[in-house]
Amino acid sequence: MADKNKGIIDPPIDELLSKVESKYALVIFASKRARQINDYYADLHEGSLFDNVGPLVDSTIDDKPLSVAMHEINEDKLEAKPLPAVAE
Repeated sequence: MADKNKGIIDPPIDELLSKVESKYALVIFASKRARQINDYYADLHEGSLFDNVGPLVDSTIDDKPLSVAMHEINEDKLEAKPLPAVAE
C-alpha cells in the first residue's frame, strides 16, 4: 500500500463487501479499526505503545487510518465476527 496511491478506488468496494455481511457492517468495522490505528499513532507520538495494535499492512504515516483499515480488511488481516443475537 505504501508504494501505490490510488485513493478511494483501491481496494474495490465489491471485494470489501464480500468480506462482511452488509455495507453498514463494513462502515462500522472499518471505522472502529481506523480509530484503533489513529490511537496507535497518537500513542506512538506520546511514547506509550501498550494498548493499540499498529497497521497490519505496509503503510506510511501519510496514509489515512481508514484507508489502512480497508486494506487490512481486503487482505484478510482482520475478520469481522457477527454479534450474537439478543434474546427478547
